[in-house]
Amino acid sequence: MAIYLFDSQYYNKGYKVICGIDEAGRGPLAGPVFAAAVILDLNKEIEGLNDSKKLTEQKRERLFGLITENSLAYSIAHATVEEIEEYNILQATMLAMRRAVEQLPIKPDIILVDGNRVPSSLPVPAYSVVKGDSLSASIAAASILAKVSRDRYMREMDLKYPCYQFSKHKGYGTALHIQLIRQYGCSSIHRRSFLTKIIE
Repeated sequence: MAIYLFDSQYYNKGYKVICGIDEAGRGPLAGPVFAAAVILDLNKEIEGLNDSKKLTEQKRERLFGLITENSLAYSIAHATVEEIEEYNILQATMLAMRRAVEQLPIKPDIILVDGNRVPSSLPVPAYSVVKGDSLSASIAAASILAKVSRDRYMREMDLKYPCYQFSKHKGYGTALHIQLIRQYGCSSIHRRSFLTKIIE
């Protein structure tokens, strides 16, 4: 699979334990930001692996199981709404990524991070990869774990706060979600700093 070629280039350079990192939930108006770190077994290609945004929810759920069963190691972490409000969304995202790396049961040789920024204080060399979730198998796997984990969390929050219909929009700023915020106000999982123009 072509998406594995990117990671194989680093493997052939001597990096035998390659970790991919990605996040989910930087843009929503509610809920934590999630991050995942994945160390794939490059000898066990997972068919259908791709950027989570290009997959249906059903395919992401199926791949979640395959990734967690077949990877050498993985970790899923998040930064809370309170941390997003205190530090800002960028710093909270970096915090979630660092937590995901710190929780890995094995230490990687190199870390590939989706996007154009790398969290500070990582324990090994790390490189940003723009559109990495489409280029790197490890980052794509991380994008799926982060996205599925966050979506599952938001479905749980739908049971707690049914009036906001979180299962439908997962906290993103859809017309329905904005309408419901204006109707019911903020819940404890809304990012108030994201809502200043909505609730004025």
